[in-house]
Amino acid sequence: MGEVIEITIDGLTTQAKYYKPLVYEFMRKEWSSRPAWGDYAVEIRMEHVGDPPRMDLDNLAKALLDAIKGYLFHDDSQVARLLVERQEGERERILIRVAPRPA
Repeated sequence: MGEVIEITIDGLTTQAKYYKPLVYEFMRKEWSSRPAWGDYAVEIRMEHVGDPPRMDLDNLAKALLDAIKGYLFHDDSQVARLLVERQEGERERILIRVAPRPA
């Protein structure tokens, strides 16, 4: 079974497309394994301070999944569980957790 990958992006913007190159750059530098087959669980959490930003969470999820695809897994269809949430936190950031699901 593969390992759990956690990515943290500091700061928030309402432009989901901003996150894709950040995740892409992280994966390019930090990930050397080939993408795997099988089902995955992906958790995306947007933490904000004060009022939440006006951002569609589905657009955020799509941008981040597009950035991860090809590094951790081959295709979005391998995501068997997807949790996307917004919550108040101590600082503004995006947390991504990707884990293989047992067969």
